[in-house]
Amino acid sequence: MSRRFFVLRHGETHFNVEQKLQGHCNSPLTPKGRAQARAVGTALKAYLGPEFHFYASSLGRAVQTAEIVRAALGCADTPIIKEPRLMEFSLGLWEQRTVPSIKSQHPELAGAGDWYLHAPEAESFDEVRSRLASWLAQLPPQGDIVVVSHALTGIALRGMLLDLSYEDCWRQDLPQDAFFIIAEGKVTRIDCTVDVELGVA
Repeated sequence: MSRRFFVLRHGETHFNVEQKLQGHCNSPLTPKGRAQARAVGTALKAYLGPEFHFYASSLGRAVQTAEIVRAALGCADTPIIKEPRLMEFSLGLWEQRTVPSIKSQHPELAGAGDWYLHAPEAESFDEVRSRLASWLAQLPPQGDIVVVSHALTGIALRGMLLDLSYEDCWRQDLPQDAFFIIAEGKVTRIDCTVDVELGVA
């Protein structure tokens, strides 16, 4: 049986609600974001094998999500490996700016999935792929891989695992209430029911 990757995005953050770009900046999860992480963890439990390795981007919102997911899995003894190579794209001078303000100033980017990467001083797609490839090459040989990452880095990682073209990478969804199982070049999306009424952590 081939190795499986479980690719998760962090839950909703305060910056997400404010429509601000985060990149390498950080913003904590909202009550809804914590509920999303719990729902993902609860659903993930039904799919994970007995042996898995748990990785999270070293940014706070991903680590916070991973801790909630781990609690929902009931695997308190499983270490969360904080991995800087799974961090979100650096979005340069657009970090902490609002999406509407950027799009109003740059109407030429309308409809482009990769518009984020036009930010001055942003990290390039190839730079992020390079750090992801370095991480992939160093994974242990056995066991499922659980990854808590970000919207854009998640796109790049899923694209690499599925051998997608650049254009197809940017057509992928960016859900915070679902996760993706990737094995043998195929992907399965698992949607998770979030009870926002129970959003308190």
